[in-house]
Amino acid sequence: MPKSGGRLMKGKDAKIFLEALEELEKEKGISKESLLETVEQALLAAYKKHYGDEEKVEVEIDRETGEIGVFEVKTVVEDVYDAALEISVEDAREIKKRAKPGDEVKIEVNCEEFRRNAIQNGKQIVIQKVREAERQNIYDKFKVKEKDIINGIIRRIDERKNIFIEFDGTEAILPMAEQSPADTYRVGERIKVYVAEVEKTNKFPKIVISRKNEGLLRKLFELEIPEIADGLIEIKSVAREAGSRAKIAVYSADKNIDTVGACIGQKGLRIKNIVDELNGEKIDIVEWKDSIEEFVSAVLSPAKVNSVELLEDGTTTRVIVDPSQLSLAIGKNGQNARLAAKLTGMRVDIKVKEDLEKAEEAKTEEPAEEKNED
Repeated sequence: MPKSGGRLMKGKDAKIFLEALEELEKEKGISKESLLETVEQALLAAYKKHYGDEEKVEVEIDRETGEIGVFEVKTVVEDVYDAALEISVEDAREIKKRAKPGDEVKIEVNCEEFRRNAIQNGKQIVIQKVREAERQNIYDKFKVKEKDIINGIIRRIDERKNIFIEFDGTEAILPMAEQSPADTYRVGERIKVYVAEVEKTNKFPKIVISRKNEGLLRKLFELEIPEIADGLIEIKSVAREAGSRAKIAVYSADKNIDTVGACIGQKGLRIKNIVDELNGEKIDIVEWKDSIEEFVSAVLSPAKVNSVELLEDGTTTRVIVDPSQLSLAIGKNGQNARLAAKLTGMRVDIKVKEDLEKAEEAKTEEPAEEKNED
């Protein structure tokens, strides 16, 4: 145990230390009191590691001066059996005049050897706390914007084509995997991105921003179309292949509202603003239908559908089209059919009527042929 007397930090050092904490509170929004408590706890742990934990010890930082003292806490007793934890009434009254058995007295201890590291320890603790607070502030800033659109400025693009975007002094990365093929990125330009995910990690928060996510299209519709923002029109589902084509299903309980027309806007202005933001991405707006057959038929637009049948498995729809409509229904590289399946949540099996009839005829002929062979 160190001798009595001597503070861990005092005078000018203590004053500078306290002023630094006050400055951090103003600039970073970190509570000075929480910093002081953290420093006290950390210094106590370091002290016990250095001297052992046989005694009951407290570390106190004077909130007015910033001075740091270490105190041995002892219980006042008539007869001392454990000098590490107890003090006689006579000795206690030299420290506290009216001390009586059962009281606790604090004896300031001298820890000159430990003091040399105390200032550095205090600085390191504060730095660590500041980093933690900054990470928390970044997490909080982006968490409230999760599943929403934010505006930023492109600051740099690295050799891997990662886009570094600044949002109110905080930088986030738009990776290649979340970029739209239709976009062209230039340093200094403003950009809208969708905050897809914000998670805490052991280090820096995980922030996923995207120009590819379907949520971007959904939020752009909410921003551009007041009827959606007001809840008069509901977005039922979205299917998107970023940079190329997207489909969006909308619905309104109010039969007087033209859902598709409201989304397109007068002279197509509303949808044009969205298409321009997505750099020419084609968008099909479809009225959502309660009947899955009607819905699938509408979603396959611009193709004209003869009929839609929901098969027994409950997850597949068979769509019949004329030969002239087949390529349109399937779309380039199957895109129209893929988007339709994603938007409806169904497997979409597109057939030409003549081909289906031939396939069914072939099936009925097979058993007859087998019978003749017998």
